[in-house]
Parts: sequence; C-alpha cells; structure tokens
Amino acid sequence: MKKIFYIFLLFLGVTLFSEAATRGDIKVIEASENIRFLSQKIVKDYLFFYKNQDKLEVKRGLDRSLDKLNDDFRIIATTTKDGDTKDILEFLAYSKDQIEQMFNEKANKESAALMLDYSETLLEGADSIANAHRYDFSREEKMLMLTKKIEYLLERVMKYYIAIHVGFNTPTNKEQMKNAINSIEESLVEISLYNYPEETKTVQKNLNHSWKKNRVFFNKSDNLFIPKLMFISVTHMEEMIDQIALHHSKNQ
Repeated sequence: MKKIFYIFLLFLGVTLFSEAATRGDIKVIEASENIRFLSQKIVKDYLFFYKNQDKLEVKRGLDRSLDKLNDDFRIIATTTKDGDTKDILEFLAYSKDQIEQMFNEKANKESAALMLDYSETLLEGADSIANAHRYDFSREEKMLMLTKKIEYLLERVMKYYIAIHVGFNTPTNKEQMKNAINSIEESLVEISLYNYPEETKTVQKNLNHSWKKNRVFFNKSDNLFIPKLMFISVTHMEEMIDQIALHHSKNQ
C-alpha cells in the first residue's frame, strides 16, 4: 500500500511539473510569436522612415515597438530554463541592441540594409526558440497560432514591398515577398475551412475580400507604389485577424 502511495505522489509530481512546464512553454511561444511579428514590423517601419525622416510619428512608433521587443525578451529570459534558448536569446539581444543604436542615428542606406539583415536574425532566433518549447497543441491553439502567422506574414510582405522601392530591389527580396504572399494564401484557405459562428465568419469573409484587393496591388508593385494606402489597409486586415484570434483564444 505504501508503495502505491509513493507511486501516486510521484505521478502527481510529474503531472504538476508537466503542467507548469506547459504554462511556461505557452508564455515563451507567445513571446516568440510577438518577436516574429515585431522583427518584420520594426524593419518595415524603419525602411519607410529611411525615406521619410520628417515623419516623427513613425519614429515614435519604432520606439514603442522596440519597447515591446524588450518586454518579450524579458518574458522569455525569466521563464525559460532551456540552455539553448538562453544562448539564442543572448545572441538576439545583441541584434536588438544594434537596432536600438541605429534608431538613435540618422537613417541611411547602410543602416537600412543592416536592418533587413537583423530582421532575419530576429526571425530565425524566434523560430528556434518556439521550436524548443513546442508541445502537443490543441486545435484551438493551432488556429490561434495560424492567425498570428498571418499577421507576421502581412508585415513581412509589407517589409519587402517597401524594401523593393527604397533601393533594395533584388531578386532575393522579390522571391521572399512572393513566398510570403503564397503563405498568406495557404493560411487563409485553412482558416476558411474552420466552422466559425456567424459573426466571426463574416469577419473571416471580409478578411478574404480585403486580401484579394490588396494582393492586386502587391502583384503590381513593380510599377505601382502606394505605401501609405497599403499601410492603412494592412493595419485594417490585422484588426480583423485579431477578431478571429479572439474567438480561438476564448475557446482554448
């Protein structure tokens, strides 16, 4: 009987540890998803600022995004016990410090090129951290992460849309933009297969409609550049995605 009691205590301890580990993993994955999004948004906004340095509201937005990036780094650092994650985070912190330094200097083509590189470094690091903390996601968690992926991809498309028109019109950047567009298309198809309640279904349909209209302008980006209009439109789509994400968040 005593042996059974000890086995029960051991099982209970492992279960509690597993639940605690999962809660920690959730926090780390959420923070890594934020870093993925910010890695693209920060550089997209910086590239716009590079050509519009009189737009002080853009600079203030960059500073706010950097503050959010710092918060996500802090969450991961205080939550994870994984050695590899800590090593990756230390490397990413260096990239973040370099970005912060460039924010305090006059933007030029060299700094803009470096920002493009740093955005990929932050993205790669965030992916590695998320992979190290993966567990068996529920269906709602998978759908929630899919909405986060679409938001990140929208920022990524916009990053390359701006880059191509401010002096970085390279085959690689064009290909990356095309890949991001294709990934958005695939993700929107997956979301359309989910059985949403009527109100959310309406939002999902409106999102698809908005994307189709915006995709036309992205496909014509070689000869039609309307950054302010596209900024507004992408922000509107991200607001709709947030509404869809809220449904999945409530149903976890």
